[in-house]
Amino acid sequence: MARGKAHVVEIAPRRGWGSLGLAEVWEFRELLLFLVWREVKGRYRQMALGPLWIILKPLVTMVILSVIFGRVAKLPSDGIPYPLFTYSGILPWTLFAVATGKSTTSLVTNLNVISKVYFPRLVVPLAAAASGLVDFCMSFLILLGMVFFYGMTPSANIIYLPAFLLLALATALALGLCLATLAVKFRDVGYGVEHMLQVMIYLTPVVYPSSMLSGHWRELYLLNPMAVVIEGFRWSLLGLGQPPTLSTLGVAGGVLALLLLGTMLFRRSERTVVDLM
Repeated sequence: MARGKAHVVEIAPRRGWGSLGLAEVWEFRELLLFLVWREVKGRYRQMALGPLWIILKPLVTMVILSVIFGRVAKLPSDGIPYPLFTYSGILPWTLFAVATGKSTTSLVTNLNVISKVYFPRLVVPLAAAASGLVDFCMSFLILLGMVFFYGMTPSANIIYLPAFLLLALATALALGLCLATLAVKFRDVGYGVEHMLQVMIYLTPVVYPSSMLSGHWRELYLLNPMAVVIEGFRWSLLGLGQPPTLSTLGVAGGVLALLLLGTMLFRRSERTVVDLM
């Protein structure tokens, strides 16, 4: 009997820009879900209050910002009760901030897995960014309770809300992919992103409405994707605030272009990431 030939699988780095490798990511979708669950579970491990922090953190932030900017500074809120106005801005912002920070440092925090087992590295920042959705969904239930508490009802525009959440995640992932491999080489990139997010929150309409600006300043301000997300989030949920315009599509197109660029840069540099580690 002739002996059969052994089946050999060769794992080699891609040359050039190549494809985005999304089909391969889909093949490892179970690993993606596992990494999302591990990220969420590990975030609140060995904590006395555990997952309650998901709800407490934005609530405490809302109370502090409402006192400082609502009662003391008396900032306007476009006809929305100020605590509700603030909380509806904190939730999408927190989703963006968590997804950006986690995806930027995802390769560093998963060093042990990446250096031992082969799988498409793109799964790691994707899982890190998606893990913020779990926190968001739990906090969103509190937001809905606040809406009814203040005698308001969700707007019919709520069907557009997932689109703005997707835009927030796409923006976070685009930044994370561009910075993830850089964070492997320079570990202070993660700290830089953290400080950048602390500044950016004041450049987005979390504690004040974009209606405070006018003219060219307002047009320039709304080039910030998260300003579009937060204004659109409030409009979708409450029917108040800044509705989407043609410039919204332009911002979304810019985010998509940055996401594609970030994915290509990530795929191009992933073959050397283990060497950098």
